[in-house]
Amino acid sequence: QVQLVESGGGLVQAGASLRLSCAASGRTFSNYAMGWFRQAPGKEREFVASINWSGGTTYYADSVKGRFTISRDNAKKTVYLQMNSLKPEDTAAYYCARGTSAAAVLGSRYAYDYWGQGTQVTVSS
Repeated sequence: QVQLVESGGGLVQAGASLRLSCAASGRTFSNYAMGWFRQAPGKEREFVASINWSGGTTYYADSVKGRFTISRDNAKKTVYLQMNSLKPEDTAAYYCARGTSAAAVLGSRYAYDYWGQGTQVTVSS
């Protein structure tokens, strides 16, 4: 059984930074790509970033490119999302997810099979 637990969310002002963490259980963390998604109230869940099994390939949504960085530490079974220059439109619940393969995927939520419970990020103007 795989469990994903996000942490690091909070309330910040525009322009600030946050680092989200997602700790995974299970022995095969390093075999799979990981992704971050977000969902604002009244909106569909949207892709934010993904990373392949080794960390050598990453993808980003256009809305966060240049501001957010996804990374992973396979020894710690943890994936991170460094968020800089936060904007009010980044306000959402952020979810990490495990991919169904080792390769990172741009966009599709259907390429992920396990999801965390989410951590709230609120950016005030």
